Amino acid sequence: MLVGAAIAALAISPVPAFAAATPRVAVPVVASAAPTTDVVSSFYAQRRNAPLWLKAGAQSSAATEFLQVLQRAPLDGLSNGPALANQAQGLLARASTGDQAAAADAERLLSTAWVMYVQALQRAPAGMTYADNWVKPHLSTPGQILSRAASAPSLSAHIREVSAVNPIYARLRDAAWSNMQMTGAPADPRVLASLDRVRDMPFQKRYVMVDTAGAQLYMIEDGQIVDTMRVIVGKVDPSTQTPMLASTIYYATLNPYWHVTDELVRNLIARNVINQGVGYLKTRGYQVMPATAGDDTLLDPAKVNWRAVAAGDEQVRVRQLPGPMNSMGQLKIGFPNADDIYLHDTPSKGLFAQDDRNLSHGCVRLEDAERLGRWLLGRDPQSASTSDPEQHVLLPTPVPIYMTYVTAQVNDGKLSYVDDIYGRDNAHASQVATLAN
Repeated sequence: MLVGAAIAALAISPVPAFAAATPRVAVPVVASAAPTTDVVSSFYAQRRNAPLWLKAGAQSSAATEFLQVLQRAPLDGLSNGPALANQAQGLLARASTGDQAAAADAERLLSTAWVMYVQALQRAPAGMTYADNWVKPHLSTPGQILSRAASAPSLSAHIREVSAVNPIYARLRDAAWSNMQMTGAPADPRVLASLDRVRDMPFQKRYVMVDTAGAQLYMIEDGQIVDTMRVIVGKVDPSTQTPMLASTIYYATLNPYWHVTDELVRNLIARNVINQGVGYLKTRGYQVMPATAGDDTLLDPAKVNWRAVAAGDEQVRVRQLPGPMNSMGQLKIGFPNADDIYLHDTPSKGLFAQDDRNLSHGCVRLEDAERLGRWLLGRDPQSASTSDPEQHVLLPTPVPIYMTYVTAQVNDGKLSYVDDIYGRDNAHASQVATLAN
């Protein structure tokens, strides 16, 4: 009961000052509420009070490893982690002298803290839209969290696996913690914002992450980054920014059409036809169709009132045939989302050499679409039998995709920063300040 009361107090009270040698996190994220002591008590009752953390005594390697994790836990979203670690250390010191009551209290405190820590990691990143149910975060109950820990072949390995979250998150968090220990300075707000946005815990072994701030794509498998490439992402204007979203890639499209957006039909295609004539459409492989979705009847472009289209008084749909000029290149990779965002090849390869790659209308252009397609499909993304347009090829296994925004980067183990092109760091700082008040 004493441990339960202490945990409850830690969950609602301000975090005590860290030990003098422990760096501070500048703006702690609000801690999750302590789980009920009934769940922890029931867990130990089912085990007949067999220890989980202290099987090898008070100097257990798993307990020691978890205490280190708790000291840096404010970076993970658990603001009172260091206070929990300090309390546990006191109990373990008493347990090492043979105090059995202290050992029992330490057991329950560590289990309760582990539940709080895992639940903090499982909170969905702020601003992320989950466009497909398959990739929504799996929120575990306290009982499930403790059961997994108890059934793990190695509790220390289980702690490392869970706390790693994903490789992009782990290397940023570890670099930030190392920097804080060396300098004694608090965590940079950009680090906290980036960690919050990339704190996704995919349950699948293979997935794609796109960092729109750094304009990079990562292919991740079995907890490791197996490949990466440059990408081109949305422009700075709010209407063209690439959003934060998570979804699932179920198929790739070979020889895709480019279905021109209504905005580009009005502001680009129509005005070019007015200035250059309908020959503009033919030389670039554009076809014109009625505005009605699903009606792919080809219209005679010479009979379209392009001035009315440019003015927004009339609408037509325009698509570009596959070929060397097609803006989709040879491959398009779509996934469910309300914004019609997708990945695609591009014929304009020279743009990837630029440092500023915020050039699209929201979709993501791939430096090497064929390489990504090969990783997704397990074979060359080419059709050996036909050159027909819009060939949809199912992936052997669906692959999640997470599009996030990371302004704090790690290069050669050191922290660096990219421009906050979309202004999302300021919004995150305001959100944290509101929660803190």
